[in-house]
Amino acid sequence: MTKELEIEFKNMLTLKEYSRLLEDFADFHNGPVTQHNHYFDTADFQLKKQLSALRIRNKNERFECTLKIPAPVGHYEITDQLTGEQAQRMLALTRFDAPEVKDALQTLDVSPAQLNHIGTLTTHRVEFDFLGGLLVIDHSEYNGQEDYELEFEVSNEEVGSHKFSNFLKEQEIPERLANKKIARFMHSALKSTKDQ
Repeated sequence: MTKELEIEFKNMLTLKEYSRLLEDFADFHNGPVTQHNHYFDTADFQLKKQLSALRIRNKNERFECTLKIPAPVGHYEITDQLTGEQAQRMLALTRFDAPEVKDALQTLDVSPAQLNHIGTLTTHRVEFDFLGGLLVIDHSEYNGQEDYELEFEVSNEEVGSHKFSNFLKEQEIPERLANKKIARFMHSALKSTKDQ
């Protein structure tokens, strides 16, 4: 289990900006790596109401279960590593094999028995160390939609904010609101439910 504080800055990108960044920084990366995020919540969205999110991530056939909960700055991530078999049982809702996440869920008054698998978001991710942080360039697909996003993960909020703002200016990328992936996913899932 790990528990870490994550401080990140985000900005939505156009396809043209995304493609240019991938090309301009080609020397820093080996191309996108695909990962699948499987999201969970209760039927009445108790986690969403508490500004929290639960996912199982599958990346390079490695699996982890992460619960994100609010922190004074950014959010905390509580993560348990999983085997493929454990991940499959959790996706099938037959057993919850993430003990530290389970304990953290209980502090939110959410039982694993209440959870539903809401759906999957696939991200093609490029990430590399840059400007004293981690620069992430993402292309995400979910519920028939696609979007492009830039993230900058840092350990110091004030310094990170300044560097990210300057980077956007240098790249001539307008500042655009970027909700968290799970928020964009949930919005599209709720919209598609209403449209049916």
